[in-house]
Amino acid sequence: MQKLIEKANTLMEALPYIRRFSGKTIVIKYGGHAMADEALKKSFALDVILLKFIGINPVIVHGGGPQINETLKRYGIVSDFVKGMRVTDAATMAVVEMVLTGQVNKEVVGYINQHGGRAVGLSGKDGSLLLCKKLLQDVTNADGSTEHLDIGFVGDVTKVDTAILETLERGGFIPVIAPVGVGIGGESYNINADLVAGKVAAALKAEKLMLLTDVSGVKDREGLLLSSIELAEVPRLIDNGTITGGMIPKVTCCVDALQAGVGKAHIVDGRVEHAILLEMFTDVGIGTEIQG
Repeated sequence: MQKLIEKANTLMEALPYIRRFSGKTIVIKYGGHAMADEALKKSFALDVILLKFIGINPVIVHGGGPQINETLKRYGIVSDFVKGMRVTDAATMAVVEMVLTGQVNKEVVGYINQHGGRAVGLSGKDGSLLLCKKLLQDVTNADGSTEHLDIGFVGDVTKVDTAILETLERGGFIPVIAPVGVGIGGESYNINADLVAGKVAAALKAEKLMLLTDVSGVKDREGLLLSSIELAEVPRLIDNGTITGGMIPKVTCCVDALQAGVGKAHIVDGRVEHAILLEMFTDVGIGTEIQG
């Protein structure tokens, strides 16, 4: 009986959050280990389906770096990286688009549908969802000068046309977006999935942006998780070395989204089963919340 009561108490803890977020949009970046482990894939699918059933509108943006690496290796194509960005020539772009839109996107959609959801796969080309320009990567030379380096078909989002997302929402579907955009000449661009998630969240004025990662969140200089960060604190935390390395672009993505009108942003450990529900519907949460 006590276990049943504990389950009821868990539901009651979630109730105010369900009430608060009902009818709201949540943009979730899905990537990392959560896309590779079978138990975590099921956990993710069930979390997203539950959100939809209780009246919350999830929008998924997925990555696919490991799958791209594996396919490029099979084709004998070697990738170079500049500050974490893949140098993407025409041959690489063809593989990237094939893997992200033809393989990974359909796997994510299929898994959600298999477990009772109604997901629809999209790329940035569908309905001109993600319009892009070429992203030039800033590189500091040995003499201290800055060079704007052309790294190929790597895109920066200039416009998000939300019409197709709004149509799918009205139809009760869950959009699943592959981070491939389109330029003004119809050319395809490879886009960082975190960047896409932030831009989509901003365009939809989402209640939340949630980035699933392979770390527990932002940690302080002693290695302890920071459960909450104020927007105004971020520059200081970068300057003093608290936020470093690959966490900087993730936090910057969150900051940009918040400044564009997103309610809150979360960096969450996707290696934890039901990470989305634990972050959204419990008093403490499991990751780092960034708020304005």
